[in-house]
Amino acid sequence: MHTGIRNWLRRGIVGLTLLVIGVMIGTVVLPSATGAAFDGAFNNSYEINGDLIAEMERTYADIYNRAAPAVVSITALMEDEGQFGGATGSGFVMDTEGHIVTNYHVVEQASRVEINMFDGTRVLAEIVGTDPDSDIAVLKVDVGQDRLRPLPFGDSDALTVGQTALAIGNPFAKDWTLTSGIISALNRSIVGLNRYSIGGVIQTDAAINPGNSGGPLLNLKGEVIGINSQIEGGLRQNAGIGFAVPSNLVKRIAQEIITEGRVHYSFLGISSRPVDLDLIEQFDLPNNIRGVAVLEATEKYPAAAAGIQTLGNASIDIITAINGRPIRDFDDMIGYLAIHTTPGETVVLTIYRQGQILSIPVTLIERPGRQ
Repeated sequence: MHTGIRNWLRRGIVGLTLLVIGVMIGTVVLPSATGAAFDGAFNNSYEINGDLIAEMERTYADIYNRAAPAVVSITALMEDEGQFGGATGSGFVMDTEGHIVTNYHVVEQASRVEINMFDGTRVLAEIVGTDPDSDIAVLKVDVGQDRLRPLPFGDSDALTVGQTALAIGNPFAKDWTLTSGIISALNRSIVGLNRYSIGGVIQTDAAINPGNSGGPLLNLKGEVIGINSQIEGGLRQNAGIGFAVPSNLVKRIAQEIITEGRVHYSFLGISSRPVDLDLIEQFDLPNNIRGVAVLEATEKYPAAAAGIQTLGNASIDIITAINGRPIRDFDDMIGYLAIHTTPGETVVLTIYRQGQILSIPVTLIERPGRQ
């Protein structure tokens, strides 16, 4: 075989192998957890050998050994007309005061919540507060600080698709199970337990099953990047698509529950429709425009009061950015509002309207029904 072709094939095989291993360990050839952009080039100085595989295994084992003592198994007991039932799930310790974060649906309507800790400690938990809109609940246990191993929060805004993701939880009552995968997508939305969606959600292919709910999704630093909450599909078992509420939202919600007993969400007062080809052709929009197409700006709410327009026969407003941050779609928008804004704050919306780019200040209010 010609030397040039042979070298080209060798480089191609090495590059493909590095890509596979990089996906597995998240640090070899892909961006770091800081979110640096991947430039498309592979570093051929890496060698694929047993040492590299062993290092990957040591990394996973180290994260498990450090994080598992912070993860708890939760049993929520409920009484219904004299009959007792129960639900199981996971959670994790967030501070040395004994606060534990989990999903709201794990402890919904619970009359008694039992916590089983990694060291064998069993204790009752108090429900400090809940937020159905984000499916988050905060519990508290009364144990010595020497038994509490809080997990640090990572920055979910810095995540990139392809990073390694690890989940620790209690699927099918199999306590302290570690599963691994990658971040499959970002800025998804899932249905909350009230009428509002949860935005900014992380999609992962790390195996998540019933019992994982409320447990942490971790990066390779052992930091919490999300709380595992939902599974795609109706069979209530892993289908390779799981969803986690992002850590930046979890952290804000948990802190508000602890300090104020409730959570405050911002509200614009619009309904939207996707920016699709029909819309692009109808209003002669740029064919690469991304954003939120305003179907209706409801009267007396912030967007309409600031001058955002309802869809008309000749014009449509497209929200393309908030405070200078590009907004790709409705999921992106509700995630940004939930994580980065509070009621009473004024944000600047970038609007595309009939070929013009407008900057419109909007003062946000509290979500209706949450006053």
